[in-house]
Amino acid sequence: MNNAAIALSRYEQEYQQKLSTPHEVAATVQSGDHLCFPICAGEPTLFVKALAARRHELEGVVVNQQHHLCPDYLTEDAPPHIRVNSWFTSHVSRKAVQNGWADFVPNYFHEVPKLLREYWPIDLAGTVVSPMDEHGFFTCSLSVAYTMEAIKKAKRVVVQVNPHAPRTHGNCHIHISEVDFIIECADPIVELAIPPITAVEEAIGGYIAELIEDGSTLQLGIGGIPNAVCKALLKKRDLGIHTEMITDGMVDLMLSGAVNNSRKNLLPGKTLGTFALGTRRLYEFMNENPMIEMHPVDFTNNPYNIGANDKVVAINATIEVDLLGQCCSESLGHVQWSGTGGQADFVRGANISRGGKSFITTAATAKNGTVSSIVPTLKPGAVVTTNKNDVDYVVTEFGVAKLRGQTARQRAVNLINIAHPDFREELMAEARRMNRI
Repeated sequence: MNNAAIALSRYEQEYQQKLSTPHEVAATVQSGDHLCFPICAGEPTLFVKALAARRHELEGVVVNQQHHLCPDYLTEDAPPHIRVNSWFTSHVSRKAVQNGWADFVPNYFHEVPKLLREYWPIDLAGTVVSPMDEHGFFTCSLSVAYTMEAIKKAKRVVVQVNPHAPRTHGNCHIHISEVDFIIECADPIVELAIPPITAVEEAIGGYIAELIEDGSTLQLGIGGIPNAVCKALLKKRDLGIHTEMITDGMVDLMLSGAVNNSRKNLLPGKTLGTFALGTRRLYEFMNENPMIEMHPVDFTNNPYNIGANDKVVAINATIEVDLLGQCCSESLGHVQWSGTGGQADFVRGANISRGGKSFITTAATAKNGTVSSIVPTLKPGAVVTTNKNDVDYVVTEFGVAKLRGQTARQRAVNLINIAHPDFREELMAEARRMNRI
């Protein structure tokens, strides 16, 4: 038997020794333990459900996580038993945060690994991984972000091995020697459907695409506007991708040849991300694809790493923008809706970049056209996600407003010009009242 076969046999034996059921691993959690789970598709759902099933046996357990999938302990009766610290509220955790059953933790996404190191204890970390290779390594697959840091700090590590999880390249490998418990799961990986692009989204995407030059490096988020931008960029050349989230639209850009990453300064030739969410097509494209690398979020979202590339283009969405350019992207007044995420990271990275541009996008109105998204002042209690000094361009379906380098008066005029026509007169009157124009 050669050395490789001996090593494989040893790793397989270790794998079998650590193989457990979700309920067996959940039984190791004790009152007062602090747990950490990854973002989105990295959440080990079988273990989470087993933990939730015994929550009434526990007291004072704390779960730290960004963007949850499983709602089982985000309930009114859970806090004495399991309390969730949400770093970015999702549709699953939003009600719990808004009702006080869970806590919201303000943060910049790129700083989460540092916060884990310095502030938050971790007794157990769990994550979804791709199957083990012949060298004993799993990969964090679709959710790297802060996972590697959590595993490094945790006293106990559980991995949920899923044959559908793509094996990814980059700084995202976990060796079996670092793992205490293994759970096997054959459930399909969570998918995100691609909705049709609306007329408003197509208009906004078109404006942005016109301002994107060949050779630019892109950060795109989730939703109709990024999808519309991707569709409009298929004939561009030598684009790169340095983003936090890998999406289906990026697959089309890479397959078309529009993205080849040839003009990036940081990791040229590589599409760079920290987590992915989309359809099975995306996951299959990522599997063993050397063009795509997944790295921890303190690398991908570090503004100075982002800004090391030339012509960075950052595209993010907001809820409302005031006439000075302050963007509230995460709350409805004082009511928390989502979180800062990577918006501030990439806006600042684009500002550092030579020739960089950042776009904050919003439909001109909300609530069926009854409310303007461009407002004289933000609602009381509204969270400023991207501040006035950082905002570059704001885009609605009515055009593009350049803010960076502009006076307060110019900003107000530019923003009013891209507001819905039904609200422009009112906005102009308010701007005059505040001596903005």
